[in-house]
Amino acid sequence: MEFKILRNIENSFRQIRMYAIVFAVICIAVAGYAVWQSYRFAEAQRQKIYVLDSGKSLMLALSQDANINRPVEAREHVRRFHELFFTLAPDKNAIESNMKRAFDLADKSAFDYYKDLSEKGYYNRIIAGNVQQRIEVDSVVCNFDTYPYAVRTYAKQFIIRSSNVTRRNLVTSCYLVNSVRSDNNPQGFNIERFSVLENRDMEVINR
Repeated sequence: MEFKILRNIENSFRQIRMYAIVFAVICIAVAGYAVWQSYRFAEAQRQKIYVLDSGKSLMLALSQDANINRPVEAREHVRRFHELFFTLAPDKNAIESNMKRAFDLADKSAFDYYKDLSEKGYYNRIIAGNVQQRIEVDSVVCNFDTYPYAVRTYAKQFIIRSSNVTRRNLVTSCYLVNSVRSDNNPQGFNIERFSVLENRDMEVINR
């Protein structure tokens, strides 16, 4: 009888010990999961920027690695410059407005090219002939292995007259340097040593 009682006590002790081990394992697992989730939450919070808008409202913006977006911003900067610089309407104010915005994205080399065309009467002929000019950028190739970044742009230029449309092949080169971001220069680049490598007629389409 006493032996049976001892066996029951021993079995009970083993069960209690097993339950205690299982409970301890569960507690460790729960604690580990909580720590892991806390770490993930802290990492996610470090990827966020909280911006106060005049002290009145709170806006949430995700922060990203600038180096990841830099090539995209460079191509957009060059593309925008070409669209402003080579899109012309037969209106002096419109031309000057586009040029002013383009000059915010480049150095004196772009102004020198504009001045050369202006002295040759190019813009006066655009206005007098009621000519529209637009551009379609095909590709912007940037070399980010060396600084300043060498860029070559391939585009099509369309000169639209009342009688015909002239399509030109346009190839330009420039260098990009980092600059201060502003409302006029949101990508934070500046174009240097801008030059036109090729600008020749491809076809003339009668209208």
